Amino acid sequence: MGAVLAVAATPAPDTVARSVSVQNNDPLIHFHGRWDPAPETWWGSTGFKLHVQDLSSLTLNLGNHTTSPTVQLGVSVNYGPFNTVNVSAGTNEIPLIVSSDETDDAKLPATSVVRINVPGWQDNRLELENIVLNPGAKLLPYTPSDIHFQFIGDSLSAGGQYLPQIVDQAWTFLTPENFKAEHLINAQPGIALSDIDAYGNVHGMSYQYFVTEDTQYYYTDYHNYTTPWNFARDQPPATHVVIHIGANDSGNNPSLTRPQTYLEFLSRLRTLYHTQPFFIFTPWGWPQPDGSISYYYPGQYETIVATRHALGDRNTFLVNTTGWVTLEDVFPGNMHPTVDGHIKIAGLFQEWLENWGLHPLSAWATPA
Repeated sequence: MGAVLAVAATPAPDTVARSVSVQNNDPLIHFHGRWDPAPETWWGSTGFKLHVQDLSSLTLNLGNHTTSPTVQLGVSVNYGPFNTVNVSAGTNEIPLIVSSDETDDAKLPATSVVRINVPGWQDNRLELENIVLNPGAKLLPYTPSDIHFQFIGDSLSAGGQYLPQIVDQAWTFLTPENFKAEHLINAQPGIALSDIDAYGNVHGMSYQYFVTEDTQYYYTDYHNYTTPWNFARDQPPATHVVIHIGANDSGNNPSLTRPQTYLEFLSRLRTLYHTQPFFIFTPWGWPQPDGSISYYYPGQYETIVATRHALGDRNTFLVNTTGWVTLEDVFPGNMHPTVDGHIKIAGLFQEWLENWGLHPLSAWATPA
């Protein structure tokens, strides 16, 4: 019997399509807000945007420094409403909801824009390891809007502790959505402008704004320090700066020299934003059951703006919010705006901006 000739088997072609892994330093991820080098998030509304061709699934792999047991995300697909998704350290598949109807399973278009942010002012740490897309997907450049708002404030700008979707339902978030604009929001409940300890914030905004971390760093065992923020990372740079702050200065130390503190803050901001308009909100106050409204620092915001004008800065503007908020617009127990109250404030500010000369864009810069 002759020898059997062994024939080597020809390897079968690799027919298994592979998922697309996007590393956390990929230049096509459009980061916004304040990320440390890990990268991990600080400040509510920090997040990223993805422009993807042939998208059908998206998974986030998150590191152990992600808030435990979960961190709340806001997720918007193709500029639709932001939906709440809770994620944790490890692998997280992100639902790609294309309308407000959670049963909607409509097919995504050829290219999609996914916007993801952390809306909370605390428990808001997201450690991004990598992003996994479906086989055949391709990450594309994201083109940001020509309008880029920077908001600076306290709980009245952060959504406070009271809105289900936190900053994603605040006027500071709704305004840029209405304008089809980018945004940065540096707002923290309880924070004063003066660098004082106020309601658990160990620093005031006059310090905290210029560092990467929000005031929760103080309570973070593995990151209980601050690092200077590199404002060159804010891309594109802010085109309009909006400031609404002072309630917690008044609540902690009414004798503080309010105009001087604010003027020094504006002078420092001008070293970063040389020509951008500054919009200085007056307090809308605390509505009372008898119909009256209690205001803090009456007349001082007008003095601040007048002083900037006297110094030659004609690009600082007073936004007089008197009458914008009534008792019907706030939670009666804490006098912070409700969801509908924030919608009202965003609408009134949009009206103010349009009268000033800024109008909503007709379309988002990156089409979906």
